[in-house]
Amino acid sequence: MLLLDTVDSSIDDVLQFLKDSLPDVPMAIAHGKKVSKNIQLAMEKFSCGEIKILVCTHIIESGIDIPNANTMIVQYAELFGLAQLYQLRGRVGRSGREGFTYLFYTDKSLLSRIAMDRLGAIEEHSDLGQGFHVAEKDMGIRGFGSMFGEQQSGDVANVGIDLFFDMLFDSLSKVDHFRLKPIPYKDVQLDINISPHLSSEYISYLENPVELLNEAAKAAEQDIWNLMQFTEDLRRQYGKEPRDMELLLKKLYVRRMAADLGISRIYPSGKMIIMKTNMNRKVFRLMEETMASETHRNSLSFTGKEIKAELLVNLPDTLLLNWLFHCLADCYAIMPALVRY
Repeated sequence: MLLLDTVDSSIDDVLQFLKDSLPDVPMAIAHGKKVSKNIQLAMEKFSCGEIKILVCTHIIESGIDIPNANTMIVQYAELFGLAQLYQLRGRVGRSGREGFTYLFYTDKSLLSRIAMDRLGAIEEHSDLGQGFHVAEKDMGIRGFGSMFGEQQSGDVANVGIDLFFDMLFDSLSKVDHFRLKPIPYKDVQLDINISPHLSSEYISYLENPVELLNEAAKAAEQDIWNLMQFTEDLRRQYGKEPRDMELLLKKLYVRRMAADLGISRIYPSGKMIIMKTNMNRKVFRLMEETMASETHRNSLSFTGKEIKAELLVNLPDTLLLNWLFHCLADCYAIMPALVRY
C-alpha cells in the first residue's frame, strides 16, 4: 500500500502513527529530503514485497512501476493538481491485480471551487483510457495556459471554454493576416543527428515494440492530441519511458508541432537554429507576445521566411532537441487563437 502526504515535515509523524498502530507491519518512508540511496533502497524493498506500506510524498507521481502495489491513500487530495491526481492514480493496479485509490480531503465547506472541480473531474473520469478527457477538463478548469510549460492558467476560466474559443475564433480567424498555414507532417525535415536505440531490456519489456513504434509514428502523423494520448497510454501501461524512448517521442513532438506551426525544416548552423516557415511577420509577432518563456522569446528573430533562434553556446544534439521541444511547445500556445481544429 502507498500512503501519500503532501508535506515533507509532517510525513515522519504519519509514519510514527502507523508504526504505533500497526507494529507488526513492515513500512518505510520516501520523500524529497531523504538521501537518494535511502529512497532507492526503500523503493526496492517495497517493490519486492519486504515492505508492505510506503509512506511518501508525490515523488512517486511518475517514473515508477511497482506491479504488486494495489492500494493508494492520498491525504489532502485537494492540494494536488488534476494532472497529478491522474498520474498518482496510475501508480497502482499496474499488473493483473485490481487497484484502489482513496482520496481524502478536508471539509467540503472549506474547499475552493477549483479544488471541488478537480476532485469532481477525477471522480467522473475513473475508467481506463480517460487521460485525454482529463486533459480537456483540466484545460477548462485552469485555462489554456501553456500546454507543456510551467504556466498553468489563462482567461478561459472566467468565461468558460466554449465561449472563450468562440471569442478567439470570431475575432482572429476572420483576419487573413493572422492565419497560420499548417503543412503535412511528412513534409517536415528535422536535421538533427539523433537516432535513439532502445535498450534490449526495454524492448523485451514491451509487448510488441515494432507495432508500438509504428503506432507512435501514426499518432504523430494524425495530430498533437493523438500523440499526447499515445504518450499517456504508453506511460500508464509501462511506466515512465527510458531516455532513448523519451528522445524518440520528443522527435515526434517536435515534427508534429513544427507541422502545425507551418515550419518545414529545422536545422542547426553554429549557435543558430534555423526554422524555415510559411509564417508571416504578424503571426510571428503575435506568437512572440504569447510566449511564456522570456529566454525563448528573446532568442527568436524573424527574417523573411525563416525563424532564427540564437543560442549562447553550441548544444549537443540531445540538448538541442530538448531546447527545440520546449521552445516549440512555448510557440504552440498561439494555436487556439489562429487555427480552428
